[in-house]
Amino acid sequence: IAVNFLVNGKPYMVPMALEEPSVVAAASHAAKLAAARGGFQAETSDPVMIGQVQVVGVKEPLKASKNIMAEKESILDLANSVDPMLVKLGGGAKGLDVKVLPSFRGPMLVVELYVDCRDAMGANAVNSMAEAVAPLVERLVEGRVRLRIISNLADRRLAKARVVMDKKAVGEDVIEGVLDTYAFAVSDPYRAATHNKGIMNGIVAVALATGNDTRALEAGAHAYAARKGQYQPLTRWEKDGEGNLVGSIELPLAVGTVGGATASHPIARICRKILGVKTARELAEVMAAVGLAQNFAALRALATEGIQRGHMELHARNIAIMAGAEGELIDLVAQKMVEEKKIRLDYAKEILNEIRKK
Repeated sequence: IAVNFLVNGKPYMVPMALEEPSVVAAASHAAKLAAARGGFQAETSDPVMIGQVQVVGVKEPLKASKNIMAEKESILDLANSVDPMLVKLGGGAKGLDVKVLPSFRGPMLVVELYVDCRDAMGANAVNSMAEAVAPLVERLVEGRVRLRIISNLADRRLAKARVVMDKKAVGEDVIEGVLDTYAFAVSDPYRAATHNKGIMNGIVAVALATGNDTRALEAGAHAYAARKGQYQPLTRWEKDGEGNLVGSIELPLAVGTVGGATASHPIARICRKILGVKTARELAEVMAAVGLAQNFAALRALATEGIQRGHMELHARNIAIMAGAEGELIDLVAQKMVEEKKIRLDYAKEILNEIRKK
């Protein structure tokens, strides 16, 4: 559980599920530094997902597009008839658009439904709506419907967070190092990929703990990072007028607090109770803050001592436990391995045997 998180003035204990304990420790430390300046300010857009209906073999795409838009309300009404409960809660299909795409198979027409999913991730609702409207779309455009499915590039369902790190608490040299490291990610997609992987370390860990679809989040985040034609970092770092470090993040976060494993899995329910979020939007805001905190922690480590130190100290503890160390012996064995820079199971057993002989 990551601690010290203050998001929009509210304190959170954040459950995280992943194989790297250093991620939890790093996020907690970053959140503590952030709290000195009021923590994280976060916001989300409406929880709108996109459902796509692909039509092939359309002889007159422009005419077909006009036919679709002329029957827009009928299509939306049909979509909403699939999920009256979602509509009752204030959600449902709110709009649609049509685009004509060139392809090596010839031009294709795509109808996009914009569905407000409220507190659900929305895959089931959106897919059901796309399938329901497909026969009507097919008749209107005189083509053949192929795909009827949600898009994981949820660029209408964005989460944003911002943080100010005090220059006295962080240190001016660290700030300069973070900015240089960020500049590397802006300039080079090979670095940007690892930069964003670190962000997703935090976000995916919270998603897994709360029973959300981690693969959908990864797909959406990385597609969003490349939306302008070049893969870019999902965060931005700069200095304000006082010399403090200011960070921000923006990415699609299609998460839910109802439906699927979020509601049915007992551990996910417990994790959500610990976290204390009431809505999907609140969950997305916390996750955006965690991603930003995780990014700062990684850049700070890279710009100063290097990423391996924290990793290796925790890895050494795991190796010590595997070797059979218990209680106080765990730290003794781990410390010796770190000092000798030999973090191996055979060496841990050797140290343990020597200690027990004394």
